[in-house]
Amino acid sequence: MKIKLFKKENNFKKKDFILNFNFYWKIAVFGAFVLILLSFFFGYRLFNQINEESILSSINLDEQIPTVNQDRILKALNYFSEREQKSVEILNSSISIVDPSL
Repeated sequence: MKIKLFKKENNFKKKDFILNFNFYWKIAVFGAFVLILLSFFFGYRLFNQINEESILSSINLDEQIPTVNQDRILKALNYFSEREQKSVEILNSSISIVDPSL
């Protein structure tokens, strides 16, 4: 009678299965390279579109450029000068301090 002390474990893994990391790294590097090229292409294309828009808007010299109305500027200047005068009056006025202990 034979006594088996060390039993053989049943291993159900495929013996020919090998994970090829080199292949997946190649895919990742290729994908990153393609994304970089696409980003350069679309960035250049967007730059050209923006550059052409500024040229096209400056070609129309026949149209009058809208300017700010002088009355609006004068109203704003008057408003700020009034505010400055009020601030100076408040800073220079003597404030009567109410003593709460009285």
